[in-house]
Amino acid sequence: MKISRNIMLQTSMLLLLICGKLSAQNATKTFELAGEKVQLMGDLTGFDSKIEVEKLSEGLEIATISLAHETGAPPPEFTLNWRLPSSDIAGHWATGSFNDKTIGPSWGPSRTKSMLAKQAPVIVLFGHDDTNRLNFAVSEALNTVILDTGIKEEDGMVYNTITFFSEKSRAIKNYEVKVRFDKRPQPYSKALNEVADWWASFDLYTPAPVPEVARLPVYSSWYSYHQNVAMKELLNECKLAKKMGFESIIVDDGWQTLDSNRGYAFTGDWQPERIPEMKEFVQAVHDLDMKFILWYAVPFVGENSKAYEKMKGKFLKYWDGQGTYVLDPRYPEVREFIIKTYVDATKEWNLDGFKLDFIGRFTAYGDTELTQENGRDHASVNEATDVLMTDLMKSLQAIKPDIMIEFRQPYIGPAMRKYGNMFRATDCPNLSSVNRIRTSDLRMLSGNTAVHSDMLMWHYDEPVEVAALQMLNVMYSVPQISVRLEDIPQDHFKMIRFYTDYWLKNRKVLLDGDFHPTSPLTNYPILEGSKDDKKIIAVYNDLNIKIQTGEFEQIDILNAKRTNQLVILSEGETKKYDYLIQNCLGEEVDKGTLELTAGAHLVNVPPSGLISFTAIN
Repeated sequence: MKISRNIMLQTSMLLLLICGKLSAQNATKTFELAGEKVQLMGDLTGFDSKIEVEKLSEGLEIATISLAHETGAPPPEFTLNWRLPSSDIAGHWATGSFNDKTIGPSWGPSRTKSMLAKQAPVIVLFGHDDTNRLNFAVSEALNTVILDTGIKEEDGMVYNTITFFSEKSRAIKNYEVKVRFDKRPQPYSKALNEVADWWASFDLYTPAPVPEVARLPVYSSWYSYHQNVAMKELLNECKLAKKMGFESIIVDDGWQTLDSNRGYAFTGDWQPERIPEMKEFVQAVHDLDMKFILWYAVPFVGENSKAYEKMKGKFLKYWDGQGTYVLDPRYPEVREFIIKTYVDATKEWNLDGFKLDFIGRFTAYGDTELTQENGRDHASVNEATDVLMTDLMKSLQAIKPDIMIEFRQPYIGPAMRKYGNMFRATDCPNLSSVNRIRTSDLRMLSGNTAVHSDMLMWHYDEPVEVAALQMLNVMYSVPQISVRLEDIPQDHFKMIRFYTDYWLKNRKVLLDGDFHPTSPLTNYPILEGSKDDKKIIAVYNDLNIKIQTGEFEQIDILNAKRTNQLVILSEGETKKYDYLIQNCLGEEVDKGTLELTAGAHLVNVPPSGLISFTAIN
């Protein structure tokens, strides 16, 4: 594990060892972590247990819990339980909380269920001022972990539980997990950034390198063409997209079959039935100086595929209604088949990346035998999936070191960062505010992994100011566009070109700057990004916008709403600024000089437009 030695030397350490063998059912051990009394509960009969607490700084501590069994046995379910006063705890943040970041009652608590390819094992309890009150995270990212938090009506306390091994597991001799408590008073967004860094410090979760092109705008075929993809039409789209600053195309589902009935009955063979000239297609895209990314459903072998007979007997489950079987990665033949599929496609068609879908279907089901027998060289589905995806990434990087791999929510946990370098918001067609929430959630926990919006689409009859909201809601992520550029109205085209150009010029601030989504309880009505001498603020509701004069030389405010009034609350010394107001087409509306004194200032900016301030020194 790559925990910094400097941190170890610079911080004080508290080692608390609680050792012994628990033989009684529901036995309890109590220990203190960051000032909280935590109970470890469970029937650990036959297992030696040890708890070691390390204090890194005031309010930041890590507990290491170790289990050992002399001969090996399936680990029993055990929990960590604690409570704290609900004083100034406004809500909870979790990777699956999305639109509802309130805290449920103790009898129906807010819950995060995390595993290899679903969610991430962390919850943040935040205050009314967006300050971290307590965040708790777990190092276990392969197996299922359940994190609960809920308010108890009788005493106003927040009750929290972390549950391990709630699902049956293979026999083990040794197990170790780290639990991190952070109570430091800092912005909740910064607390989440540090959790992501903590996970990335483990050798097991070292993130994949991110090629620069993965951080540039993408054209996607999905919402614009769905399964009816064709080389000629998509090449025309690429020509237009390239002129606007889009550097890649993702060709989504449909290229591998002439069947357009949705479902996945024809997956598994991965032959380009609908686009037989795939090699020429890829080359034509390369000739435009763009990259080519192709969609695959990793676990699937459809019932109508030739691969079905080859893989028969090596499935985890049949997905009823979708016409496909889910492969079992514990068979070496399955892993070899999957890896060969992508290696051959990369070599034969000269692909630049893959959009890998449905990896969350690699999971143990109720009737899955968790044993290493009958041709399976792994007992655990999660561990076998980790081996598969690790070997796949190494194989592809050996061919193309800058290979791009995209996963969508909820396949965004710590382990997923080592298999992929692009995380996309899950599907939310035409839902601009949902796209904002989901990309913001991803940004705070993804480190340097490129965070992409869900593909942008809208009805072509929309007023351009409304269509622009799709762009403005995802400005702090990499935009993916999925409208037919040949067919949209001219003002829509001009709007995309303007805001794509703005995004490219400011992406160091938008992607690499300090990012803070305000008020998680109300779904981030203001987003802020800053780097060096520039700050960009996007406002999505009629709210006051705070500006600290003298802090930044340049300040942009994006008016991402239908009204034209912005109320700026200036703090600090009086300062003069040159300003420029533009509409969503990039046309100048007004410019001049404004003196910002302490207090409120009302400015008029067109809906979906922006005002740019430059300090006069």
